Amino acid sequence: MKKLFLAGAFALLGAVSLNAQASGYPKLGFHVGLITGDAADVSSFNAGADVAYLWNMGSGFDLGLTSGYSHYFVKSDYSDYVDDAGVIPIAATAKYTVAPNFFLGADLGYALFTVKDSDGGFYYQPKVGYESGNTEFYLAYKGISNNGSIGSVNVGVAFKLGQ
Repeated sequence: MKKLFLAGAFALLGAVSLNAQASGYPKLGFHVGLITGDAADVSSFNAGADVAYLWNMGSGFDLGLTSGYSHYFVKSDYSDYVDDAGVIPIAATAKYTVAPNFFLGADLGYALFTVKDSDGGFYYQPKVGYESGNTEFYLAYKGISNNGSIGSVNVGVAFKLGQ
């Protein structure tokens, strides 16, 4: 999985470098979400922050890299047995403007767990959103798969910096 992720990251960097006129911009975002699936038995919600750098590839399509931190809060019934968990995603990100002010996006990559003795897993996050000036509001599903899965439905806000 790590080799596949690295190959994808190099392919992304190659695609960006081929577009010499691509202009880039950083983003800073915050999200909160409700846990879904079996993980909802133990964890109630997550919250976190993300950073990204995207390059405009033309025709309403942006491509970039993203990372951040999401904290999964354990329900009080389980706090004696299980610790809160943290996730650090390292992913490629894409955004496509489908209509004025509306966009579809996706993050694909690898997520590292901050919990001791935990492996990472495949990370994915499809999203739909509304953009107003340098601010984006979005609804997303964040998923991590590795011998089971952790998922959450999130709402978030992101700010384009330096534009």
